[in-house]
Amino acid sequence: MADKIIENNQVSVMGRIATGFTFSHQVFGEGFYMMDILVKRLSDSEDRIPVMVSERLIDITQDYVGEYIEIHGQFRSYNRHEEKRNRLVLSVFAREVKFVGEEDDSMPVNQIFLDGYICKPPVYRKTPLGREIADLLMAVNRPYGKSDYIPCICWGRNARYASAFEVGGHVLIWGRIQSREYMKRINENETEKRIAYEVSVSKLEYVE
Repeated sequence: MADKIIENNQVSVMGRIATGFTFSHQVFGEGFYMMDILVKRLSDSEDRIPVMVSERLIDITQDYVGEYIEIHGQFRSYNRHEEKRNRLVLSVFAREVKFVGEEDDSMPVNQIFLDGYICKPPVYRKTPLGREIADLLMAVNRPYGKSDYIPCICWGRNARYASAFEVGGHVLIWGRIQSREYMKRINENETEKRIAYEVSVSKLEYVE
């Protein structure tokens, strides 16, 4: 049953380790740590993707900054309580890690597959230049009654198609994880630079 569930959320990323490890939490004596990796885009820019990894998969006492790593796992979310509201925190949960000598062009660098359900009405809009965009929030089930809530963004024809999806609709999505910086207003005089993560959709399918 658990293996079947895991198939609905699959991520493969390969990139350069950008940070050391910071402790996240512990479950049954197993420590989990966060690190960031930089994953190349086709446009020569990079996505900065947070990864959660168990101390059983990697020696967290070592400094791996600058090394290339390949990670397979899931894209997961949890709610962090901040300033009287919950903030959705997203990261790649690593199930397998492998160090690679350098970037291998034959490898998929950043890909994700999600099989889940629409949990908010899609938000469809056009940019000032007329480009069509639709934002989706997907709920992807996990074992033991949990779900991950994953923001997805569609473009062009996919955006038009997705704009008609209804809440509760069953959808399959293929794409890649992307990061983008934005300024968060803390109060009247203060803003803070933050990074948002979402799935940039390359293909999607509504399951009747």
